[in-house]
Parts: sequence; structure tokens; C-alpha cells
Amino acid sequence: MLKQITPLILTYNEQANIGRTLDALSWANEIIVVDSQSTDATLEICAKYANVTCLQRAFDQHAKQWNFGLDHLREASWVLALDADHVVSQDYVNELRNTDPTSAEAFRNGFVYCQDGVPLTGSLYPPIVALFKPQQAHYVQDGHTQRLRTNGRIADLKAKNFHDDRKPFARWYTAQWRYADLEAQKLAESSASNLRWSERARLVPFLSPFLVLFYTLIVKGVIRNGWPGIKYSSQRVLAEFILHCARIKRWLTRQT
Repeated sequence: MLKQITPLILTYNEQANIGRTLDALSWANEIIVVDSQSTDATLEICAKYANVTCLQRAFDQHAKQWNFGLDHLREASWVLALDADHVVSQDYVNELRNTDPTSAEAFRNGFVYCQDGVPLTGSLYPPIVALFKPQQAHYVQDGHTQRLRTNGRIADLKAKNFHDDRKPFARWYTAQWRYADLEAQKLAESSASNLRWSERARLVPFLSPFLVLFYTLIVKGVIRNGWPGIKYSSQRVLAEFILHCARIKRWLTRQT
């Protein structure tokens, strides 16, 4: 199955990550990178890899960006959709070598979250459907991120990949405000019955930061990872506080 897979990666100023991600894809005959007009060394790094083809598209929405990439891969047998900070593990590659491609139309995998390159014992990062047949698949926007919709059976892979983002904290912080505005809009426009329990907790003012603190440190056990775990938990708590600030800003805007 491995040689039937074409990785699809989205990038924007990912010079801190893209090299490690591409290094782990040396088995792929072709890799498609959809770049959102990066201004750093992302494209220069991609150009060093003979199996990489870069496409350019101005960013407007995550789902539209992914669908643009899929439109160029409708003839591919399988697509492996990766963020620029998703590093494919050797266990994952080995499992794909032994996977029957007729057993499902899509495959879901989990992640080992890394903080500053250190693998954590757990995280809030969910499993996603990343490997799929592209002919009947498309993405829809869901808050600040995207969700894949595809027909057919979805199977779970045992092996996990790594989420290893090493961009500067300032970049992360700026992105959280942008994501928070989109999540606040989603919460405002959705009924509680259509939300996951974690999203419903966000409807209670400033409840979710304290839940996230307890859940990450104790339930997920990242406190055992020392400073990297504490840093991860602190960032997730800060992201929840930013979301509540965005909700307040949205409410105040509607009152004026």
C-alpha cells in the first residue's frame, strides 16, 4: 500500500518544521505541498527534495486550501494529508506496508504530541482521518480547523505519528487569537446539542481553562514530563482563556 500513497502538505512559513516532515517521507514517489505564499525559507527547503512539487495559493480558509490540493490529486490512489508539523513515524510506515488497501476507504491515526521536540505522555490532540481515497473526499470548515468528509468504511491504524511544532511562541500566540475568533463564531452559531462535551464546557464562562489544566496535567499525565509537560499544559490553558476573551469581544461588539 505504501507506494500507492501521495502525501499532501499545507505550508505557510514552516521553515522550522518542513525539513523534518519531508525527511520522514523519503519513501513517497511524489509529495504535493500547497504553500500559502510563504515569506521565509519554506520553499527553498522544499526545493531540495526531488520528490516534492509545490503549488501556490493565497490562503483564505483551511478547508478551501485542502480542497485545492485534493483537486490536483483526484487520480491518486491514496492521499496522506499532513500538517507541516506532522512527522510520520517508522512504526506508521511499517504498518502501512502491511495494510490491505481494500480493507477500508479511509484510515484514522493518533499522534504523539511533542513539546519542543520532547514526546509527551498525552495531549488534547485528537486522532484524525489522514489517509484516504480522494475521489469521494472533501473538507468542510469547522471552527478554526477543517474536517474531512468521505464515504465508506474508516479503519483505525495502531501506529501513531508525531505532532512536533517548533515555531516560535510569538507565532503560536498570534495564531491563537485568529483561531479563537473562528471558534467563538462557531460556538455562537451552533446549538449545544450539536457540540461535543469539550465544546459545551466552553459555553460556561472561564470554566474550560481550569478543566484543561486538570485534564492535561493529571488525567493525561503530562506533569510527569517535567517542564515540557508544564509548558504544554500552560499553553492549552492560555488558548482557552484567549477563546473566552474572543467570546466576550464578540458579545460586546454585538451590543454596540
